Amino acid sequence: MKAILYVCHGTRVKEGEEQAKQFIERCKEEIDVSIQEVSFLELSSPTIEQGFRTCVEKGATEIVVIPILLLTAGHAKEDIPQELQQVQNKFPHINVKYGRPFGVHQKIIQLLLQRISETKKEIQSDARLLLVGRGSTDPDTKRDFSLIVEALKKESSFKDIDVCFLAATDPTFEEGLIKAKQSQNSQVFVVPYLLFTGVLMKGMQKTLKNYSDEQQEFILSNYLGYHPLLEEVLHERVYEQIVSDGRS
Repeated sequence: MKAILYVCHGTRVKEGEEQAKQFIERCKEEIDVSIQEVSFLELSSPTIEQGFRTCVEKGATEIVVIPILLLTAGHAKEDIPQELQQVQNKFPHINVKYGRPFGVHQKIIQLLLQRISETKKEIQSDARLLLVGRGSTDPDTKRDFSLIVEALKKESSFKDIDVCFLAATDPTFEEGLIKAKQSQNSQVFVVPYLLFTGVLMKGMQKTLKNYSDEQQEFILSNYLGYHPLLEEVLHERVYEQIVSDGRS
């Protein structure tokens, strides 16, 4: 019997954990698989092992594991597979298939533009966009953001688009803001490429208060969040694994 195990990142912020669980519950309703469980890589529960065991206890013989992550970086390529290997060693009779994170996707580009639109600010001709990622030492992160920038330039009126990161890699958020400040663009739209709420957003809000003035407005959009567009992307990631062996 087939099961799906969703692996979210996890957070110390209870609101972020609940948002993830609610997102998975909504997605489960549209997927015709009887066993579907949620788990977390760190900081929240149930853990990957607990979620895996629950699937097995419910009768699963094959488990499709879907990482609820925005990009393909260290968590997706190393941390989750390592956890799964340890668990699978305890259940060698279970067939495990590992799916893809959301990745660079046109629907996420649409969501970014929607978040900018939701600020209710008219975009000036010289407006600059600063895209803020969580950050990773994995080189694929910068590659993916380059693809996102290319897509945004095609889909929007922004001529100047920069990327910065909150941790682990350069340029830092502070460096991105300083560059934007020096650019003298009349508007700087700061767009967090983050999946859930947490201390990072609160820190960004506090930092930006020191940057806006009469000549230059810094505008913080909402983070991506567990939006219906992401539900559609998740459905794609699930079904590409379910049908990959020729069975529905």
